[in-house]
Amino acid sequence: MPFKRGQLRYFVTVAEEGQMTRAARRLHLAQPALSHAIAQLESELGIELLERHARGVTLTPAGETFLEKARIALAATTDAAMTAKSLARAARTTMEFGYLGCPPNLHSPELFAAFAEAEPDAKISFRELPFPAGSTSSWLEDVDVAMCHLPTADPEVFMQPVRTEPRVVVMPDSHPLAERQELTVADVLDETFVGYDPAVQPLWAGFWRLDDHRSKDAAPSVEQALNAPEIFTIIAGCRGITTVPASQAAMIQRLLRGVVVIPLADARPAVLGLIWHGRNHNPLVHSLATAARRLANPNGKPATEAVDPAEVGFEEALENLNSRLAQRRGSGAKARLGKTGAKQPQPNG
Repeated sequence: MPFKRGQLRYFVTVAEEGQMTRAARRLHLAQPALSHAIAQLESELGIELLERHARGVTLTPAGETFLEKARIALAATTDAAMTAKSLARAARTTMEFGYLGCPPNLHSPELFAAFAEAEPDAKISFRELPFPAGSTSSWLEDVDVAMCHLPTADPEVFMQPVRTEPRVVVMPDSHPLAERQELTVADVLDETFVGYDPAVQPLWAGFWRLDDHRSKDAAPSVEQALNAPEIFTIIAGCRGITTVPASQAAMIQRLLRGVVVIPLADARPAVLGLIWHGRNHNPLVHSLATAARRLANPNGKPATEAVDPAEVGFEEALENLNSRLAQRRGSGAKARLGKTGAKQPQPNG
């Protein structure tokens, strides 16, 4: 019996979430539409896959057996579809580039200048992604490459670090700490942070709540966001705070009113990098990764493969890159961060 790829994806997502509401949110579907699709799949199969109850759904014995096969089939069809899309884009000399928050050509111009020099005929199409959810390989399904703070490691995914950068705190301008010029982790660790949807990768989400600086207890949180616009909407409504990479600060200041962006002095830095599926067939991805590696380590070994973060020399390479970028921007480059809407000093160049 032939199945539509969407049917399998819907079923697997519902099984993973254990609830129609959360699954529909993760899939960006209306809950009634998802419920109808699952019921239709069960009707076509002639078996009951899910047991519905007040708190959500659980798999029936038949559903547990079918889930295993559905995951295998979904992975195969997803891989085939991704391969076809990447080959089609490669034929058009086009690369689909995913990002979170600020478009990366605004905060990483050196990388895109180097790529343009190597591939003058290439075209890049930018796409804003939701926060990393599920496996990293499935999150990358619709793009050739993405750039963000490194998500959960995945055996099918390559990662090329581009640089480290500090985190900054984003909070409502009515917050008691909003007038501070700089904050420490201790200042904000007990504050209420914006929460993330349960589908978002826990370690990735926890990094922005400063969980990497906590012993065990999770941060107090409100709401549940799936993407950057939702995060900032919640903050603008005075319902929580978050941290973001410092490179996002300028865009936040331009676009949002009623919030402040304040440097966080002692938090561990974020590692921003390129992430792509190992079976992507678009040669432009390799060219972009090569440009990133050469920028990060101009005096190191040839840029022929992605960096292993545990590799000797990794931190040195990133420090080298950050130093070179700072020199290009000039000594007056560091603008003071503050209230959005207020005029701030602008970086040179």
